[in-house]
Amino acid sequence: MSAHPGQLPLLKRLSPGRWTALVWLGAMGCAFVDEFFVLPGDSARDDELTPGFGQVFVSWPILPTAAALVLTGCRLLERRPLAAYVLLLLGSVFGAALLGQADEFPLVQFLAPDVALYFIAAGTPRRSSAWAAGTACVVLVIPLTVRMYGGGTINTAGQLAVALTVLVAWLLGNSARQSRLHTEQVRAQAATQAVTDERLRIARELHDAVAHTLGIVALQAGAARRVIDSQPSRAREALGEVENASRETLSGLRRMLGALRAADSAQTVPHGAPGLDDLDRLAAATTSAGVRVVVEWKGQRRPLPPDLDLSAYRIVQESLTNVVRHADARSCLVRINCGETEIALEITDGGRGPGDEPAAGYGLAGMRERAALLHGAFTAGPLPGGGFQVAARLPVPGPTHFEPREVAAT
Repeated sequence: MSAHPGQLPLLKRLSPGRWTALVWLGAMGCAFVDEFFVLPGDSARDDELTPGFGQVFVSWPILPTAAALVLTGCRLLERRPLAAYVLLLLGSVFGAALLGQADEFPLVQFLAPDVALYFIAAGTPRRSSAWAAGTACVVLVIPLTVRMYGGGTINTAGQLAVALTVLVAWLLGNSARQSRLHTEQVRAQAATQAVTDERLRIARELHDAVAHTLGIVALQAGAARRVIDSQPSRAREALGEVENASRETLSGLRRMLGALRAADSAQTVPHGAPGLDDLDRLAAATTSAGVRVVVEWKGQRRPLPPDLDLSAYRIVQESLTNVVRHADARSCLVRINCGETEIALEITDGGRGPGDEPAAGYGLAGMRERAALLHGAFTAGPLPGGGFQVAARLPVPGPTHFEPREVAAT
């Protein structure tokens, strides 16, 4: 939903050019009031206070020129900032001449260029804004130099104050520019990190959902090929397992694609995703592939958050996949300890482990990432007496009610 223009901050409701024009008009108004009227605190000359009507009326044709230069610069400020700033400086020079102050700039005459310099420093590269600030300083120095060589006196403190406002305007604008660039950089990095995290999540899901089934399919298909002539019944049984595993994987892929296409991008766990309640089916499928799986539960089983439930299941699934494909083991033990504050998983086999095969590297990396995303701990390595063990400890959030999942019937 877009914000209503009336809700914007005051500084953003008007364009930089309009702000500059308003400041210039206000400064000229203050200067005319000071010139036309005797105000309290004005100094006397020859024991008499005299408003400056004569000087202003003599030089009044300068006013349209100064106004035209300033307003043209305000209109060009966003499209051609440097050219616009030169016009604003010239307008300020003519404005000072209008009031008989061309040989020394009062602070009020430089307020509009200071405002414009802030917007230029905030919206253009540092080199361009530094050039504009340098031009302003040159404009300040030239009349003072001419007056000094002509034998006149200069108000050093007053002109240093004007120069200081130029520096302050540039520093504030440059600081705003750096803050904006930093914010944009942080947003870009956050967007890139979000894309990377999503790619890794999809890669983990695809790997864990497909790799296990393909391993079982490969084993069952190989067994069917070997006995298709001598034991047709066993071959048919193995091919049936291949069909069931393939259909289950296809269903999982469809759920994943449906979640990716869903309008609600916050839904990271697709509906119907597997969890620890599906371990019996997973163990049965792995056992039918030739590796006997025993599942031991400890502690009180209770509903878990969907992301924790899915990650725990995927860690066990990938561990069993590695056992089937790489361990050359006959059996595997899966222990799940349901504690009050964490879920502990241990998958142990008596085989030779995954070895140095690169195919096993993605699975271990994916399990480690899943545990890290849940602020858990993960270890995997060979056992001293032989075999291989995968262990993960996943923290359970505080007491929150989660609806029990509906497990699809096999």
